[in-house]
Amino acid sequence: MDLLVWRAFVTVCRLGSLSAAAEELGHTQSAVSRQIAGLERRLGVPLVERHARGVRPTPAGEVFRRHALVALNEAERAVRAVRDLRDGVAGRPLAVGATPSLAAGVVPAAIRRLLDAEGPLGWSLSPGLSADLHDRVAAGDLDVAVVTDAPPGLPDDPRVERRFLGVDAMVVVLPAGHPRAGRGPVPVEALAGETWVEDNDGSAALLRRHAARAGVTARIDLTAADLPGKIALVATGHAVALIPGVLRSALRTDVTTVALVDPPTRGVYALAPRRDPHPSTAALLDRLATAFTPGAPSAPPAQRT
Repeated sequence: MDLLVWRAFVTVCRLGSLSAAAEELGHTQSAVSRQIAGLERRLGVPLVERHARGVRPTPAGEVFRRHALVALNEAERAVRAVRDLRDGVAGRPLAVGATPSLAAGVVPAAIRRLLDAEGPLGWSLSPGLSADLHDRVAAGDLDVAVVTDAPPGLPDDPRVERRFLGVDAMVVVLPAGHPRAGRGPVPVEALAGETWVEDNDGSAALLRRHAARAGVTARIDLTAADLPGKIALVATGHAVALIPGVLRSALRTDVTTVALVDPPTRGVYALAPRRDPHPSTAALLDRLATAFTPGAPSAPPAQRT
């Protein structure tokens, strides 16, 4: 089978849109549709289905996507290895992934400490959601991914080594002039009348669960496309939001944060492939572990809000 067609299919699944995949690949939408249709004829089963927001893989398509991603990444590694040998490049770059909040501060700081200690090293940083980053580690596309166990959680996967790094307490981000700004830990019920904004299902699930435990409802009336959009809606006074505590040092100056009483928390983990680990993986994991406060638990708690 043509790997270009496989790449088109994997891109459609990742973006959830034929038009977005066509734009990224530099093809027309009709060309991408023909590629997917041809692949479905070859395999004899439907691979994608349409829904209100675009397309998603069928159960058969999800199975094929996982295997296709592994094959594509191995093909890229083969090409890269030959080019590095041709160009006299020593070693492969370190490919790192992280959730947006961790990519905003914790992970770049750990990479800086790694470079200072180990010397020059090629590296890249790709932001993404935990589930997608897990899949990329399992497929060999990433050497390290720093993720969280926020809903829906992390799967058990024998291909992936998981290292617990610490616990991150969520905080509420407010406009700088909000009446609650600077008033110390507040119970979530004190914010029950606020409009909330969310940018992903995991954070929304944490917020809803925490509010329900306090006997109130969090009104998530606004949805942002990403974390910067979420913070922008807060800064302009449209909403308040639940954000990871690790993000506080990277926030813009027109917002502030307030701690919650008994806040929801997320476990933070580093993932690495068990097969063919990068030589610098262990050193980076050690530096990531120092990013969390002394006294953080050495193992994840049995239950987490």
